[in-house]
Amino acid sequence: MALRTPITKRIISSHASRSISSWWKHVDPAPKDPILGVTEAFLADPHPDKVNVGVGAYRDDNGKPVVLDCVREAERRIAGNLNMEYLPMGGSNKMVEETLKLAYGDDSDLIKDKRIAAIQALSGTGACRIFADFQKRFSPDSQIYIPVPTWSNHHNIWRDANVPQRTFHYYHPESKGLDFAALMDDVKNAPNGSFFLLHACAHNPTGVDPTVEQWKEISYQFKVKGHFAFFDMAYQGFASGDPERDAKSIRIFLEDGHLIGCSQSYAKNMGLYGQRVGCLSLVCEDEKQAVAVKSQLQQLARPMYSNPPVHGALIVSTILGDPELKQLWLKEVKGMADRIIGMRTSLRENIEKLGSPLSWEHITNQIGMFCYSGMTPEQVDRLTKEFHIYMTRNGRISMAGVTSGNVEYLAKAIHEVTKAA
Repeated sequence: MALRTPITKRIISSHASRSISSWWKHVDPAPKDPILGVTEAFLADPHPDKVNVGVGAYRDDNGKPVVLDCVREAERRIAGNLNMEYLPMGGSNKMVEETLKLAYGDDSDLIKDKRIAAIQALSGTGACRIFADFQKRFSPDSQIYIPVPTWSNHHNIWRDANVPQRTFHYYHPESKGLDFAALMDDVKNAPNGSFFLLHACAHNPTGVDPTVEQWKEISYQFKVKGHFAFFDMAYQGFASGDPERDAKSIRIFLEDGHLIGCSQSYAKNMGLYGQRVGCLSLVCEDEKQAVAVKSQLQQLARPMYSNPPVHGALIVSTILGDPELKQLWLKEVKGMADRIIGMRTSLRENIEKLGSPLSWEHITNQIGMFCYSGMTPEQVDRLTKEFHIYMTRNGRISMAGVTSGNVEYLAKAIHEVTKAA
C-alpha cells in the first residue's frame, strides 16, 4: 500500500481547508423581518417613555403579556396527568374536532357527514404552509392571488412553496377602507378556477373587512368564476369579541356551497402564541375524498416536523371540551376585544381634540388588533426618532400596545408628525 508523503498530506490538508472554509462564504445575512425588527429596535432603546405599537401580541392595560384564566385552569388540570407520547401525524383528534366546530358551526352538516379533511398545524403559519405545499403538489400549474396589502409572511409562505403569486386590490388608501369595486374587478378578471387567499376577519394589517353584503357578493362571484377560497382566520373571537360573528365570511361561502380551505390559530384568541397550535381544514365532496385529502396533508407534515406538539393541543381541547371553561374563554376573549375597541375610541378622540385637520374616523371603523393609520414611512421614522414610538414603516399600529397610560402621548406624537400633511 502506498504511503502518503508529508507533501501529499499538506496538499490534501490545504485543499480540504479551502473547501471547508468556502462552503458558506457566499451566504449573506438575511434581511431583518420588518415586524420582528421593530421589537429588536424597541428593546435596544433605553428611553423611559418608549412605546411599542409594532408587536402583534395582546397586552393588558399595563402593557404586560396576558395568560388567560381559562388557560391557567386548563394547565392545572393537565399537569402531571398525561404522558408525553407522540401525537399522530394529524395531531390531536379532540383538538381538531373542537376547532372545526368554531369555524364551521356546532351543528355543521359538513362535520356530521365527515366531509372535512383536517389536521393540527403549527399555528396559522404552519397551516398556511402545509396548504401552500398541498396546492403545489396537487394543483402544480396554479397560482395564488394575495390581497394588497397582506401579512408579510403570506408572501414568504407561498414563495417558499414555489407557488406563483398574483395580487388583487383590497385596501383603498384615500378612504382608508375597502376598495370593493377594484377587488370585484380582480375577482372577475382572474382566470376561472383561481386560488384566492382571503382574511376571514380582522384583516392584517389594515383592520378593514368587507360587510356581510359585500361578502355575499364576493362569494357569488367566486361561484360564477369557480374560484377556490382559502381563508386565513387568525383572529376569530378576537376581532369583534364574538367567534360566531367573526366566522360569518366563512359561513356565507359554505351556505353558497363552496369547497373552501381554512387556516385557524389560537395564538391571538387564546394567547397561545408560543405554543404554536392551530388547524388546517379543507372541505371535500364526500367522506371518501376527505380521508384521501387528510392522508396527503399528513404526508406533507411528516418530513417537515413529523408530529405536532402536544401541550398546546391539550390546552385547547381542555378549554373547548368543558362547557364552563369554554364560557370563561368566551368571556375573556370578549374582554380582550373590548379593550382594543375602547383604545381605538380613545386614540381617535385624543387626536381629534388636538385639532388635527385630518379625518381619523378610520381608527374606529377598522377592527381587530391593527389600525392602518395612513401615516407614511417618513412620518413613522419621525415617531421613532423624535418620540421613541415603534411600529412598522407601513403605518400599522398594533392597538394591543395602546394603553390608557400611553394613549395621550401617542396621540400627541401622531398629531405632531401628521398636522402638516
